[in-house]
Amino acid sequence: MNWDWQVFCRDNITGEVAPRCFGEGGNVTYLDWMLSAWGWTISVSLLALVVALVVGAVIGTIRTLPNSPWLVRLGNAWVELFRNIPLLVQIFLWYHVVPSLFPVMRGVSGFVLVVIALGFFTSARIAEQVRAGIQALPRGQRYAGLALGFTTWQCYRYVLLPMGFRIIIPPLTSEAMNIFKNSSVAFAVSIAELTMFAMQAQEETSRGVEIYLAVTGLYIVSAFAINRIMAFIEKRTRVPGFIASASGGGH
Repeated sequence: MNWDWQVFCRDNITGEVAPRCFGEGGNVTYLDWMLSAWGWTISVSLLALVVALVVGAVIGTIRTLPNSPWLVRLGNAWVELFRNIPLLVQIFLWYHVVPSLFPVMRGVSGFVLVVIALGFFTSARIAEQVRAGIQALPRGQRYAGLALGFTTWQCYRYVLLPMGFRIIIPPLTSEAMNIFKNSSVAFAVSIAELTMFAMQAQEETSRGVEIYLAVTGLYIVSAFAINRIMAFIEKRTRVPGFIASASGGGH
């Protein structure tokens, strides 16, 4: 097999090799294009992760409220709805169906709609983890907070959620990595992220091996970076001995 890594230094219009692999005077090489696509992938992933964490924390929390059965049912319905519909179908629904039903959404960019779809899809999974994290805590923690005069909201804010999130950091790491990989479906609505770049660049250059290996490498680097960041957060927020005692303490 003949490798041609110079394909990334070629102008995507003229096909000529740029001296330093970066376009000049408005010209764009395939390396420029790939780095731009990587930026779009990172942007979609990070914004969707923020949406997923906020919505997932809210939904996961209301599913553990002791005296609000209708809120619990609402949270359960959210989780079942968004985790049982394939992500690609959800993106098409947000992109094609929602603007038709709600005209006010017609001016919303495809980028924002993909962020919402990916964020809501992942929020259902995070909500389940938040629920499990809170319910893994000994009941005494809730009762102690209430005995100190905290309202239910304050008990969740200052006691249950901080401890629950520390428990679920390992599965949150997997979700953060998954949301980055799942962002690849954004190509379906013409978001210029890494997968779309790979498909179009391969068609234009016929150098699929080099293109897809480079894109795969960027996905691996990004996922590894997320893993290391989350591992650092887990190490910094760990409560020594808490999980072991909680597993024995029960509910």
